Amino acid sequence: MSNEKMMMNKVEVLKALAHPTRLKIIEMLKEGERCVCEINVLADIEQSNISQHLAILRKADILTSRKDGSKVIYRVKYDEIFQILKILEDLISVQLKAQIDFYKEYKQKQYSKAIRSA
Repeated sequence: MSNEKMMMNKVEVLKALAHPTRLKIIEMLKEGERCVCEINVLADIEQSNISQHLAILRKADILTSRKDGSKVIYRVKYDEIFQILKILEDLISVQLKAQIDFYKEYKQKQYSKAIRSA
């Protein structure tokens, strides 16, 4: 696969993940496969919207589905998706810690400056 094709595939996966509802769906599917009816109730979003989000995730090859009688059952196709989300959570934690540390350092400098000026 060419570098350009790989880049475009990454973009498609990231675009599919870049929506709160779709992330919520993926989080629900951590526990295992679920039917659309369960996803609909748990996500508290209209059926048509859920169907659109599920279609986007399927198109990006993140989800797979199967029929079980009249129900459509979805699951995350690759466990690596959960690893990606965990890495993002870790990154966000590091970023937040850095921001907090920066703010504390800034406040300490302001406090020290005020003490010296007094």
